[in-house]
Amino acid sequence: MESTIERIWSTVSEFAALYGMKIIGAILIIVLGRIVVGLVTRMVARLLERSKTDETLTRFLLALTRIALLTFIFIAALNTLGVQTTSFIAVIGAAGLAVGFALQGSLANFASGVMLILFRPLKTGDLVEVGGHLGVVREVAIFNTIIISPDNKRIIVPNSKVTGDSIVNYSSEGYLRVDLVFSIAYHDNIGKAKGILEGILKQDTRVKSDPAPTVAVMELGDNSVNFAVRPYVNIEDYWGVYFDITEKVKNKFDEQGVTIPFPQRDMHIYQALTTK
Repeated sequence: MESTIERIWSTVSEFAALYGMKIIGAILIIVLGRIVVGLVTRMVARLLERSKTDETLTRFLLALTRIALLTFIFIAALNTLGVQTTSFIAVIGAAGLAVGFALQGSLANFASGVMLILFRPLKTGDLVEVGGHLGVVREVAIFNTIIISPDNKRIIVPNSKVTGDSIVNYSSEGYLRVDLVFSIAYHDNIGKAKGILEGILKQDTRVKSDPAPTVAVMELGDNSVNFAVRPYVNIEDYWGVYFDITEKVKNKFDEQGVTIPFPQRDMHIYQALTTK
């Protein structure tokens, strides 16, 4: 019995003498490394906060920094224990390469998401046209952009499609131009009609004075004289102004005796003279 205990003790003593300091070193590396990771992560977070980096990108960069540092600490601990880490690093590299090939589309969306967040061609609340879709931006995430269409549909657009095509941002300048066309008959007075249109625009407080609205004869059509009416309004007032001005013009033209024409044809009938 004693000889068995002595052999076990001898084995433990040899193991402790051979690996004890290495194990203690590895534990210290892990403990101290986690402390350093926490300090570095907080420092990076403060730097990103001062630079006013987007919150989504901030969270991703912090997570990436933490994973990279913890991986380095884990490899350092294994190296302290005497484990050959060269092959281990090669395996990680090969796995990363395989994952990269498998996730080419996702990586393209990720890279596009980083560009959108850094350069900010659009932001939450903007009215945009991206990837063939029109709507208000709800969220710009790392892999996709979420927009709400005018008929309240939720559309998720991959970021690679957003950056891979034209981005039309209707909100970037703070206002939009409403393009309207109104027609009058040829026998109506152009000056009178123009004055009515200008008066309607001046009375609407939603119409901006700078830039000034445009009221001008645009075309002499087949059946009518066509006016281009182009006021500038805030984004949220676009449809309200569009509908209200259209209604007011119809009512005002009726009151002032200005004719809104419709397609028509003049027919001339000639009676043929016959001789007996």
